[in-house]
Amino acid sequence: MSPAYRYALYLAPVGAWRDLGRRWLGRCEDTGALLPRVQSADPRVDEWTRAPRRYGLHATLKAPFRLRDGQNAAALDQAVRAFAAKQTPFGIPLRRESLRGFLAWCIDDKHALSRMNALASAAVADLDAFRAPPEPADLARRQPQRLSPAQREMLDRWGYPYAFDTFTFHITLTGQLDDTAMREAQAQLDVLENAALRCPMPVNAVSLYVEPERGADFVVARHYGFDGTTRDGAGAPLLETQVDAQYA
Repeated sequence: MSPAYRYALYLAPVGAWRDLGRRWLGRCEDTGALLPRVQSADPRVDEWTRAPRRYGLHATLKAPFRLRDGQNAAALDQAVRAFAAKQTPFGIPLRRESLRGFLAWCIDDKHALSRMNALASAAVADLDAFRAPPEPADLARRQPQRLSPAQREMLDRWGYPYAFDTFTFHITLTGQLDDTAMREAQAQLDVLENAALRCPMPVNAVSLYVEPERGADFVVARHYGFDGTTRDGAGAPLLETQVDAQYA
């Protein structure tokens, strides 16, 4: 089977955040299936969520990348397994924020933020041998002229402007919104969010998402539990390996 166009290491939300996030975006990241809106949903939600819907519900650890020449998906799969097995579980309290013009769930605790930053930094560095250098069009899409010097340095070195000191953990809920749409989307989410979101979200796995073909929607290939277990998504055949273990 041909490799995917791109791969990305993400944190896949779990529990109440996964259930609400999927319904809000209108798509299941595990299967790629579109999810029906409730009859009372504001029709503008589809437009507000168009950009993040393509990537599936997630938080970025290592941004999408093409495989470097000489690497393959099976080796990447093994490397992510080894990476996950070195991690220990923790929890992250989340709150909704406006971030660079879009809405996202962000971490609301300094200790949890430090743990997450360490996890993301390790992912960026440990898996970089698999990343092909970005193409000129990829770099241009990041609008380097608008980046800070530190962000431009990260883009040049790691292919993504938000890593290490410039990294900001977030679970994207909307695309770019003007002030009016931002207030209206906030109001819609106020209605949907519930008490279950007040507890810390468990972080006990990382997930490899794939873009099967250029421009296609991202789907989960495999979730990797920190306890060594795994669970497959619709993109698993693109990893060229099969596993039997499951994690809850």
